Amino acid sequence: MDTISKSDVDRIFGKILRNFRIKRGLTQEQLSEKLGISLKYISRIENGNNGVKTQTLIKYINILGINPIILYKEFIENPEIFDDIELYEKIDTLSSDNKVFISSVIDLLNKKDY
Repeated sequence: MDTISKSDVDRIFGKILRNFRIKRGLTQEQLSEKLGISLKYISRIENGNNGVKTQTLIKYINILGINPIILYKEFIENPEIFDDIELYEKIDTLSSDNKVFISSVIDLLNKKDY
């Protein structure tokens, strides 16, 4: 992805935000109330017709539980960062107990002297 246009970003963010809203079982109207923005603005964001302000994006992230990694994944070309994203996605599917276990394993690996 050599050049990324504003409309590409708006379209991809809108799709992700809509999918998370639906996944969380919220209507646009319910989300509008939680975000404190108009229903029309949410519709325009989700359809990729409007960019989302940083402050609004942060509210979306907190209300819908979106990891920022997911928002930017589509734009990442650096293989090391992409590997990190894939690892995050694998961890994200685990139960809370397994996440604690994986975190402990990572802590042990970081402490080990090689």
